[in-house]
Amino acid sequence: MATKSNKSGAKKSSKKGAAKKSAGKSAAESAAEKLAALRGAPPPRVLEEPKSPMPAQHIEKPGIEAELELKPRYEAPHYKAAGKLQGRAALITGGDSGIGRAVAVLFAREGADIAIVYLQEEQEDAEETRAAVEREGRRALLIPGDVRESSFCQEAVGRTVEEFGRVDILVNNAAFQQHQKAIEDVSDEQFERTFRTNIYGYFYMAKAALAKMKEGACIINTGSVTGLEGSKELLDYSATKGAIHAFTKSLAQSLVERRIRVNCVAPGPVWTPLNPADKEAKEVAEFGSDTPYKRPAQPEEMAPAYVFFASEADSSYITGEVLSLLGGDTTAG
Repeated sequence: MATKSNKSGAKKSSKKGAAKKSAGKSAAESAAEKLAALRGAPPPRVLEEPKSPMPAQHIEKPGIEAELELKPRYEAPHYKAAGKLQGRAALITGGDSGIGRAVAVLFAREGADIAIVYLQEEQEDAEETRAAVEREGRRALLIPGDVRESSFCQEAVGRTVEEFGRVDILVNNAAFQQHQKAIEDVSDEQFERTFRTNIYGYFYMAKAALAKMKEGACIINTGSVTGLEGSKELLDYSATKGAIHAFTKSLAQSLVERRIRVNCVAPGPVWTPLNPADKEAKEVAEFGSDTPYKRPAQPEEMAPAYVFFASEADSSYITGEVLSLLGGDTTAG
């Protein structure tokens, strides 16, 4: 029979062993366990997301998500998959961070393999997205490069097909923006970069993907509230987003007979690296506070709309639509 002191010693030893075991876990393992626990819990009636003011932080372009003090939420722990994209392959531009990362995670949860296009300097973020996709049990292909180049877009599609044997879903999401007070402040270089990234890149990637897409495939573009309402300090960016909306509708009409759907998600303010890399810290703190929800959206709140458009089960009769997600605003479009 164990003595009292022996029992006490056993308890202490057991606690030490548990602590040692816990300390031995990697950050990825701990994160995976936490996510699994959240998924298993019943979702709250109202999901809580970080509210404004956001951290007053400015980061250098192109904007690395790993450098943000408040990490954007992309794991959507209460989202339950239904195999809507089982066996599909998706190519996502700007897939390393922000909305692109959240979309990659939910597409993977729904059964798709994911190719991620990003700039070389965003490698750290891309690696995190790859790890997140692999935690969902799917394959991830990293393709660094610049969508401003038509030849690269063809290469990206080719590598996707080589790796996965197909490309069923294209998400055009890469973006560049730079606030300026007046049109005189928008340099020719900035104007060229904004258009080449935001609309040339979408056109090049769509053209390349369509050469490999079959009936039932789809294209989803990322637009913006600025393309619907305009923005006085984002003249060039807003113009490209309006062009994306028109491109979506026109391409949808062009592809109806091929049974390939084209739709667009037009978000309002979303907490991603894009704005902290563009605005002064004091302005970043107030980002999204002027919406009825008094905060910016989190990427995980945007991603289900992309799943909806990607899923034939959900949106087989929907093409040429621009879906605005504006946090309670009802004036756009």
